[in-house]
Amino acid sequence: MVIHKQETIKKLRTLNNLEIMKTKITIFALFASLFASQIQAQDITTVRANNTDISDNLDLKAVASIFGESADLADFERRLNDPKIQISNLDLNGDNQVDYLRVIESAENNTHLIIIQAVLEKDIFQDIATVEVERDSNNNVQIQVVGDVYMYGSNYIYEPVYVQRPVIYNVFWTNYYRPYYSPYYYSYYPSYFVAWNPYPVYRYRRNVHVHINVNNNYNYVNVRRSARAESLYRSNRADGYARQYPNRSFAQRNNNATNRHDLVQTRNQSVRSNSSTRNVNSVRSTETGVRNTSGTRNSSTATPTRSTANSVRSTNSEVRTSTPTRNTTNPVRSTNSNSEVRTSTPRAESTINNTRPVSSPTRSQQSTPRPASPAPSQPTRSAAPTMSRENSGSQRASAPQQAPRSSGGESRGNSGGRRG
Repeated sequence: MVIHKQETIKKLRTLNNLEIMKTKITIFALFASLFASQIQAQDITTVRANNTDISDNLDLKAVASIFGESADLADFERRLNDPKIQISNLDLNGDNQVDYLRVIESAENNTHLIIIQAVLEKDIFQDIATVEVERDSNNNVQIQVVGDVYMYGSNYIYEPVYVQRPVIYNVFWTNYYRPYYSPYYYSYYPSYFVAWNPYPVYRYRRNVHVHINVNNNYNYVNVRRSARAESLYRSNRADGYARQYPNRSFAQRNNNATNRHDLVQTRNQSVRSNSSTRNVNSVRSTETGVRNTSGTRNSSTATPTRSTANSVRSTNSEVRTSTPTRNTTNPVRSTNSNSEVRTSTPRAESTINNTRPVSSPTRSQQSTPRPASPAPSQPTRSAAPTMSRENSGSQRASAPQQAPRSSGGESRGNSGGRRG
């Protein structure tokens, strides 16, 4: 009986360990899926960030930065097209090569208008941006980098504030200065220029930020300060690409933004809202997964524990059921009833023997003999012969049948009392 009980307990412990392992595997799989979903969400965010616009391919702050470092406009044009630094990423004509940017200038009095144009085909140019430099009567120089309305939207303007006065200012206001006009055109480029393939926008941004002088300030404004520069631009504008593709203007490409500055702000807000939404959803899914796993733990561990308790109780009940059979004569000793007690004794024994596998009935039978077990003493042992003498003949006939049982019960009951 004890060996069977130990084997049962071992089996139940093994089942508990298996359930615990299953629970751990389930939790690990859950966290792995959450980690994979987070990685996938990050990938989705990156793809959405790559929903690019034409204006993403030339950073005007980089243009303003290299302008302040240039010795003259020829040097400025070289920096714009230098394959080593790759300031531009524009490919308007779609030939999978970055377009050459030429520089032309128009000047009047103290105002200099520098136009940056993309060379697309023979005699077809597209204005990208202008650099407007003007000196006032106090010799203070004001400069604005203005994006073309077709490329960047209306009034997309940066005002650079340089840490050091640019050397190029000294060239503009000389007695013999002639406005610069680039000698290059389609299929005729300087020797230093080697066309390169455009990069993805995210890679271009990472590359171009290295070439922006962070010591300077680049203030965004939406008002052009030089009316003369604006007038000069109207007579020198080139919009060959805009005429070919009027539906590709910034206003047509972006209905929710007036210029590139608004577009960037809208993108940042959408990215923040998407990231916050994803974080909330991931936290909720994590909490839900933890709750589900905790429920699984409770269901898996509670059931085997209960079964173990029931099995132990059942085995204990099997062991304990032998105790009432040993003390079945105790009610006979403590009472002076005759035949009714003797006849009830075999019934109790038969019911106990028949109900050994059941745990609940054996408990009710155990409660009756236990309080009577400490009651017997030395006088009760002598009372048994007295009872056998006072009974009738029929009772005496039954006494010898009960005598072996009562004697065994007395010896066993005494041993049980000694153990207690």
